[in-house]
Amino acid sequence: MGDESPNYTVDDALVAMGFGNFQILVLAYAGMGWISEAMEMMLLSFVGPAVQSAWGLSSHEESLITSVVFAGMLVGAYSWGIVSDNHGRRKGFLITAVVTSAAGFLSAFAPNYISLIILRCLVGLGLGGGPVLSSWFLEFIPAPNRGTWMVIFSGFWTVGTILEASLAWCVMPTLGWRWLLALSALPSLLLLIFYRVTPESPRYLCLKGRTTEALSVLEKIARMNRAELPPGILVSDHQVGVPENSNPSEDMKLLSPEADSGSSHKDIDSNMGGISSLFMLLSPKLLRSTLLLWMVFFGNAFSYYGLVLLTSELNNEQNKCGVAELQSEKTQDINYKDVFITSFAEFPGLLLSAATVDILGRKLSMSAMFFLCCIFLLPLVFHQPQGLTTALLFGARICITVTFTVVYIYAPEIYPTSVRTTGVGVASSVGRIGGMLCPLVAVGLVHGCHQAAAVILFEIVIFISGICVILFPFETKGRELKDTLSSSEQVNSIL
Repeated sequence: MGDESPNYTVDDALVAMGFGNFQILVLAYAGMGWISEAMEMMLLSFVGPAVQSAWGLSSHEESLITSVVFAGMLVGAYSWGIVSDNHGRRKGFLITAVVTSAAGFLSAFAPNYISLIILRCLVGLGLGGGPVLSSWFLEFIPAPNRGTWMVIFSGFWTVGTILEASLAWCVMPTLGWRWLLALSALPSLLLLIFYRVTPESPRYLCLKGRTTEALSVLEKIARMNRAELPPGILVSDHQVGVPENSNPSEDMKLLSPEADSGSSHKDIDSNMGGISSLFMLLSPKLLRSTLLLWMVFFGNAFSYYGLVLLTSELNNEQNKCGVAELQSEKTQDINYKDVFITSFAEFPGLLLSAATVDILGRKLSMSAMFFLCCIFLLPLVFHQPQGLTTALLFGARICITVTFTVVYIYAPEIYPTSVRTTGVGVASSVGRIGGMLCPLVAVGLVHGCHQAAAVILFEIVIFISGICVILFPFETKGRELKDTLSSSEQVNSIL
């Protein structure tokens, strides 16, 4: 902190260089990973019914094909975060890409139900590393652009869902589900092909004391963006006293688990990298926010994946549970079209997220969309014509896309830097539990001709999620990120 030579942090450097060509390439690579995860998740609504028909599975066995993917993600969401925090972001998403692409491709050759279940569980384990890529991407983004680029990054998920629906529409009627599984594994393979040119996060390198390597990455960013680094010497955040109201330094601590201004990075690894950070989430100061956030993540995942499955199941089962028992090739084609159409609902959902998140705020944006989603689903308690069913699911999908996008902006903002990654990672894992349970409802109840019960359960979960959003202790719109529990508590008491 001497006056002789100025110092600057990674945060300062990123703000000085701005968002440019380098970040666009990082966005493209991370976005490909997000597309891969979306495709692997979307194919569940196509593969389950196809395998059930081919192998004569019960509805419970069909549901398990989806549930084991979420079980794997539940483990992976927390495990890969620890790997990336201790061994680097690049190693974290390398392992996840290898597991996802290999297990995804091999599942196309599964000879029986047991082997398919095992391989799909491994796919889920790999997909659980999705937050590693998003964390890696965000650590290259200047603080002032954080919210905007998070919404844009979410758009890659929408591209993946539409791509998978298009692929299924073309492949399933002619080539079958095995080809769909094999082709859907290709985006993960692209991550491996371009892995060698990906840089390590300079923020991670600095926090590990590898400032020379971090400087090399920042110099590359400066060259590609045709910008200049700030004058002075690069230092880690924990080596310099950051002013209380310094926006760049505080904002760019998004998703960084180690930062605590009074500790060395080794102390942070030992104290924050393990079980102690989980206990801190349940401390009196964070308990309310943590439990409410878990409920919202659970409700979001339960609702989102449930709506995806309902799109392919409702019209199909109305034929079975109604007058006719036919399930012709035409019905299957209509199902692909319905999923394809409702997937486009995510685009207006993303636009709505961008328009409301900084105007109405995080809480009002989420709660309003949860309650509006309930209104869209309410008529589906009773059997509706196919066109109306698709339209209602389209509207509900828009609402859930908004809540999903905004909660991933809100969640990192409510935690101090010292437990931010753990807080978001654990909440994401709780969301996976919702994803595991939703097939039992969407598939099990609807297959049992209990559409009303299934929709009412979705209504209850979504409504409770909206109430939980209202009960969050504070709004984060325009609020600076804080490093420690004490600083967060001071701001919360003011708000």
